[in-house]
Amino acid sequence: MRLTIQTDGAKWMSIRVIVLDDDAEMRALLQRFLSEQGLAVRTVEDAPQLDRLLAREHFDLLVLDLMMPGEDGMSICRRLRHQGETIPIIMLTAKGDPVDRILGLEMGADDYLPKPFVARELLARIHALLRRQAMAEAGTASGKLDSVCFGPFVLDLARRELLRDGQLLELSSTEFSLLRALATNPNRPLGRERLIELARGRDHDATEGSVNVQVLRLRRLIEADPANPKYIQTVWGVGYVFVPEQENRGSAQ
Repeated sequence: MRLTIQTDGAKWMSIRVIVLDDDAEMRALLQRFLSEQGLAVRTVEDAPQLDRLLAREHFDLLVLDLMMPGEDGMSICRRLRHQGETIPIIMLTAKGDPVDRILGLEMGADDYLPKPFVARELLARIHALLRRQAMAEAGTASGKLDSVCFGPFVLDLARRELLRDGQLLELSSTEFSLLRALATNPNRPLGRERLIELARGRDHDATEGSVNVQVLRLRRLIEADPANPKYIQTVWGVGYVFVPEQENRGSAQ
């Protein structure tokens, strides 16, 4: 049966949702239904695909299945939150046990919906969660992060300056933007395309090769050993990750 409801599609057409479910039929159903309601939807079937997509692109909400082979939804949710990922998460599960709901919320999920569910309820929960998110961001706008400290360094986001032990370091505008993108997303692997978007905007014509060059320059500036970096580490097959001082447990080149 085809699922449709009446919504203001134009209002939600810029919302980007990613759906992770190992059931191909469920992925296809949700993609069709949510797309009909004006949402931009991408689907993936496992954790590695999710990680690659989150590293490359921005999404406003994640619909996450709990019961999956390999890394399950609970583990994925816990790992994303540990990495500092703040994307709103609605967890889906075939289990109706309240304990699972409680555990999911404790792991960092924002909402919980047991299977089977009515698609329009999922849509309503997406809308409600995004409204709460927007209200929370508006309410805390005046309390935005103004600096990032790591090791002997302070990255002043307001003044667009980098200091080491209080001494100002020379930093180009491009280098500052890239370092800001990395430092304000600690422990979160970011692909080169996503870094370009965060640092320069979606419409910028910077290349992935230019990101590599800028990362090399930043490493020469802030790393004691640029060949064995501890702050800006490479995540092979993905891109780069910023690891604060207290999180360093060995590094990858």
